[in-house]
Amino acid sequence: MSQSFRTQLVFTIKDRCRVCYTCLRECPVKAIKIINGQAEVINDRCIGCGNCVKVCSQGAKVSLRSVDEVYKLLSSGHKVAACVAPSFPAEFNEIKDHRSLVGMIRKLGFDYVTEVSFGADVVAKEYEKRITSADYTGDISSDCPAVTYFIRHYHPDLVGSLAPIISPMVAMTRIVREKYGADVKIVFIGPCFAKKAETAETDEVITFLELREMLQQSGINTGNSEPKDFDPPEGGKGAVFPITRGLFLTTNSKEDIPEERTVIADGRVNFKEAIKEFEEGLIRNKHLELLCCEGCIMGPGTSPGGKKYARSAAVGKYVRQKLDNLDQEQWEKNLAEYSKIPLMQHFEPEDRRFEIPSGDEIQDALENMGKFTAKDHLNCGACGYDTCVEHAIAIVKGLAETEMCLPYSIEKLHDSIKNLNISNEKLATAKAALKQSEKLAHMGQLSAGIAHELNNPLGVITMYSNILMDEAPEGESIREDLRLIVEQAERCKKIVSGLLNFARKNQVNLTETDVIQFTQHSLNSIIKPNNITVKFEPHIDDPIAKLDIDQMMQVLTNMEKNAIEAMPFGGELHVGVEGNKMDIIFIVSDTGTGISEENMSKIFTPFFTTKEMGKGTGLGLPLIYGIVKMHKGKIEIKSNTDPAKGATGTTFRIVIPRNMD
Repeated sequence: MSQSFRTQLVFTIKDRCRVCYTCLRECPVKAIKIINGQAEVINDRCIGCGNCVKVCSQGAKVSLRSVDEVYKLLSSGHKVAACVAPSFPAEFNEIKDHRSLVGMIRKLGFDYVTEVSFGADVVAKEYEKRITSADYTGDISSDCPAVTYFIRHYHPDLVGSLAPIISPMVAMTRIVREKYGADVKIVFIGPCFAKKAETAETDEVITFLELREMLQQSGINTGNSEPKDFDPPEGGKGAVFPITRGLFLTTNSKEDIPEERTVIADGRVNFKEAIKEFEEGLIRNKHLELLCCEGCIMGPGTSPGGKKYARSAAVGKYVRQKLDNLDQEQWEKNLAEYSKIPLMQHFEPEDRRFEIPSGDEIQDALENMGKFTAKDHLNCGACGYDTCVEHAIAIVKGLAETEMCLPYSIEKLHDSIKNLNISNEKLATAKAALKQSEKLAHMGQLSAGIAHELNNPLGVITMYSNILMDEAPEGESIREDLRLIVEQAERCKKIVSGLLNFARKNQVNLTETDVIQFTQHSLNSIIKPNNITVKFEPHIDDPIAKLDIDQMMQVLTNMEKNAIEAMPFGGELHVGVEGNKMDIIFIVSDTGTGISEENMSKIFTPFFTTKEMGKGTGLGLPLIYGIVKMHKGKIEIKSNTDPAKGATGTTFRIVIPRNMD
């Protein structure tokens, strides 16, 4: 038997891989490496079971193709024999007479077409002698190459427990050469990829799918080929070999082998579990009949979509017909003749296990996936590995990626969406602020021009009104008229001063200030109605910052007064101070009526006010904006007027740098 693969059996077509990890999940030895999201087969670890090919819905995993090599053999001038695996009735169940299939294979150019079931008969007899011997202590069947590769590579200590008996394919290869000549070329046709690397004694191996391809390419069908019988020696009960329990049924022809001495397991999970229990000594005295597939009838080289029990029934029907027509005397004569061929083989361990990383390395990989405690280990299998620890080990060994963890990737996606929403919100706020700033900048230029033009005539009016008032006799009505002129002129002057404060770019006089005491003082400077509850909430470790005390006092008192006026029926005024290393944040929040959405873009516009006529000039918030702007700060506003959406009210956040220098 070959001690290593002659060539790679399974390949990845990268453009087709959709990163579903199904191949990794189905691989019994995890011989798949994920690189940049692409699943690649690791040939040194592969056992050739073909599970990845069977389960890949995108066709990204393909097997080694041997059709061209077989065509070369057929045209080489040598005699070529086809050895057909006994699972053929399961694959070609549309061909009702096996003789038609034999004729089609012959028409391809094969000189002989033989049935591997006779090789199974010979091998089964050897197993029967071994299992029924008095000194039998239990072993593992070696007819499935994927199972033998698995033991040699991943349980090398059990190599001595592999039954030292050749497979039916190798047995039939030797029988054909014994009967038809040593120089005959042999092509095995069956359901298995791993057979392509099992032995060098067989010249080529093709799967049933490849045989279908050759028949289609050559235009051969039942209508244009002549039915033929299999070339001798004819197989017997070995035809049942490919189904689950096949070896047991073949050997148990006289029901003289107690079934309890044999453990039968198939499929990627079951065969591994049986080997594990055998290694642990739980079933050490039994014979393990193991198949990597769910019977050879479901091998990776068969047509996809086949039904297991329908295929099993097709094999059973063929076996019954065969046994009904079997020349028992000739079969026994052939069995006696060819049982003399060498049936023993020796297996060498070829350890391909990798060293388990240290606990710290595994823990680091787990923590990178957000798994800090045992409760975080979901073991969901979405990554393709059975446990989170196995995934972490694969990451450390460079076989897997952190992003393969589905819960981790979903959590990252949620965080990304959350951060994106925050960024979008900040961008929208910044865009609105920029638009408002541009509008206010134009308004500031206009206001500055108006204020400059009005200041001089207002000064003249005020000066001459005062002169005239001083010259007017006491008690005269004109004196009262002049006093009214002076008052209104002063009011106009204040309005102009407000315009200048809104538009000005004056220097601020910075002073180190304790913002907690400063904010408390602002609250003490306003009149608080009895139906208003005031709560001061300082949350700051370092309260010292540089501010223009007079101007920032205007800001806070104006905002506090506005908040109180927004709560005519009472409510709560919350004033807070927060901060970090860079900024001081003043927060003024009320439970009043709120600012409507249509007015939010207008509140910093000079002369815009929602107050009644005569109760406001509309310059308070523009003044606040101008002062905050001079402090290189910003104002953020949130407001709600709809009780259905939550508590109504408005919150102003004023962010001022701690130090403008």
